[in-house]
Amino acid sequence: MWQAEEVRTRLAALYPGAAINVLAVPAPAQRGTARATATAAERAAMIRDLEAAIADGHADLAVHSLKNLTSDVAPGFTIAGITAREDPRDAFVSRRYASLRDLPAGATIGTSSMRREAQLRERFPDLAVRLLRGDIESRLRLLDAGRCDALVIAAASLKRAGHGSRITSLLEADESLPAPGQGALAIECRSDRRDIVAALAPLADPATTIATTAERAFSRTLCGTGTGAAPVAAYAKWEEGALWLRGLVASASGDGVLRGERDAEVADADGAMALGQALADELLLRGAARLLAS
Repeated sequence: MWQAEEVRTRLAALYPGAAINVLAVPAPAQRGTARATATAAERAAMIRDLEAAIADGHADLAVHSLKNLTSDVAPGFTIAGITAREDPRDAFVSRRYASLRDLPAGATIGTSSMRREAQLRERFPDLAVRLLRGDIESRLRLLDAGRCDALVIAAASLKRAGHGSRITSLLEADESLPAPGQGALAIECRSDRRDIVAALAPLADPATTIATTAERAFSRTLCGTGTGAAPVAAYAKWEEGALWLRGLVASASGDGVLRGERDAEVADADGAMALGQALADELLLRGAARLLAS
């Protein structure tokens, strides 16, 4: 809902005469389940429900967190725009400690991501990493209640939810490589709605679109078309006109981690896809499939 409101606000500024409403589609956690957040399968079901609302005419578009979006878009739909990226980094949140390095041995750090968990276990084997369920508010409540000493959460999620002030420090990519597409929003609509595609065009950011295409190509080559629950990370950054892509594959325990990087002069989505696939192929040759299978 935060993401939808963000896009609604931007569209309202572009088209002040338009009536733009947000349609609430119940999340899996609101359908009688005991959990406050969705599994990968439930996220995929949520995407299908949003697409169904578009297909039956109840909605014109859907807003997704790009990192949770499947690599393949369903037939009849298109990603009409990927917005300029919010901060792609992970954030360290704690009431007592200034950084990860300040945590004492045995301290408990919570996260909702296998990707973050694997990197934390690799860098800080003396910490107790706890995989948390729940939305941002519930995870912050666990921290405030003393159930853990710190959290690692996507900075963009905290900022969009109005909790940017809770960020204690930001983790650079060499400390915690982000998820493919982290920080970007994807706007989906029917592929035959050229009017909607044209209306959304001003929200699309070409630099972010190309960079995240490389990241998602890396993930898709390794994991197929799923929503990325595996401990895979990728981050592409523009450096002096070239696109620099870093990728990571890990075992869930963090005792096996493969990293790689490549750069290339990329002009379009095809070049970005080739860059992502090439880096993934390199890691596969180095044993990435074995880590993913574990």
